[in-house]
Amino acid sequence: MQRLHREDRADRHFDVIVLGVGGMGSSTLYQLARRRKRVLGIERYDIPHAMGSSHGETRIIRLAYYEDPSYVMLLQRSYELWRSIQSRAGERLLHTTGSVDASPSDSWVFKGSLQSCLEHDLPHDVLTSRELTQRFPGYRLPRETMAVYQPDGGFLLPERCIVAHVQAAQAEGAVVHGREEVLDWQPTRDGVRVTTDKDTYTAERLVITAGAWNRKLLPFLDRLAVPERQVLAWLQPRKPKLFSPKRFPVFNLLVDEGRFYGFPAFGVPGFKFGKYHHFEEFGNPEELDREPRRADEVMLGEFAARHFPDGFGPTMALQTCYFTNTPDKHFIIDLHPQYPQVSFASPCSGHGYKFASVIGEIMADLAERETTRHNIELFRLDRFGIGNRQTTDRGRHGQHRRGQGQHGRQRIPVPRPLSRRQTGVMTTDRRGGHGDGQRDEYWDTSTIPGDDRHAIHPFW
Repeated sequence: MQRLHREDRADRHFDVIVLGVGGMGSSTLYQLARRRKRVLGIERYDIPHAMGSSHGETRIIRLAYYEDPSYVMLLQRSYELWRSIQSRAGERLLHTTGSVDASPSDSWVFKGSLQSCLEHDLPHDVLTSRELTQRFPGYRLPRETMAVYQPDGGFLLPERCIVAHVQAAQAEGAVVHGREEVLDWQPTRDGVRVTTDKDTYTAERLVITAGAWNRKLLPFLDRLAVPERQVLAWLQPRKPKLFSPKRFPVFNLLVDEGRFYGFPAFGVPGFKFGKYHHFEEFGNPEELDREPRRADEVMLGEFAARHFPDGFGPTMALQTCYFTNTPDKHFIIDLHPQYPQVSFASPCSGHGYKFASVIGEIMADLAERETTRHNIELFRLDRFGIGNRQTTDRGRHGQHRRGQGQHGRQRIPVPRPLSRRQTGVMTTDRRGGHGDGQRDEYWDTSTIPGDDRHAIHPFW
């Protein structure tokens, strides 16, 4: 193998190696470097790049969280960390516009957002469709729509956030390699060995934050972290002033056509928006079509014409990206089921970027001591029947229980398709408990008609 790096062996050994330097990986690099760890980050593309899930000028951040109120505490810490890296970088990375979550009043989007605000005492306003339009004239939603407005919502600048984290990590001593593809990693007696198309490296710990490429590096995620093609549109508003950051909050909206998200015009020309699970096109990232199509433009344009008529104008840009979906749409953040020196995060499912700052802190915790100060029970791998609780359970006091043979070569289990009993909503029963910090988990086959929040898509 050609050696493009001339360091001696000592310079190719690290405390921690991070695979993937996008939103999550760059934050992890920074958190490890500031803890004085000797850390290497490896990215297969440019830093930053437009081939994954961490690009597109803006990403929504919001505290009103209809997906599950338990995310809110992580979000509050995430806001703190975004403001911290923003201060260190000396540039504005987080822009506050307020957020709107809107749907029919009996839908989970409205009800979930309101619940999260009430449970966590978040300032908010409940608005009818008419009241929403009076306050923010760019919105023209169906009469039956109810909205939760939360003033702390806004957007992040994803590419600039990655740059800020990488530069801060480098200032703390981190080594970062772009345009270097990982070919393989193997557990060793003392940690891990990582082989790339340029060199081989060793480390005591490995963190995998490779987004849509996670399942190539972690075969047991093959059916649990499935990439999906997404398309974003930027349209020239007919009334541009209505779509400025001061007059147009970011939104999540459930209407007859599906669930959509959007932003004010910022950075590049146009009012930006997209549809969750677009045309439901799943596959490996190399196989999914990167080029926007006419059908993408037509579908998105029809939505804008109906619900944001003053924003419906000529197309300025179309761009693809990836969601990486889990079956229940919650994150997966955990230790490897066989090798506790390896940790991984597959947060996305279309709502992960806003958490990148706190996920970096979580991953640094896991790399340091195999546990974290944050509550990540909702994100455990074993909810899908993978992993041994003896080797992944952190127990009552957050202590990791090591199993036998954890550094030896073991067969990595690949999950089977979920049974009919498992194709409903995975629910955590907070009423019971095992007395050791665990919670009773079961699969509830009752779902709300028309509610795709927890839909198990047919990508088995």
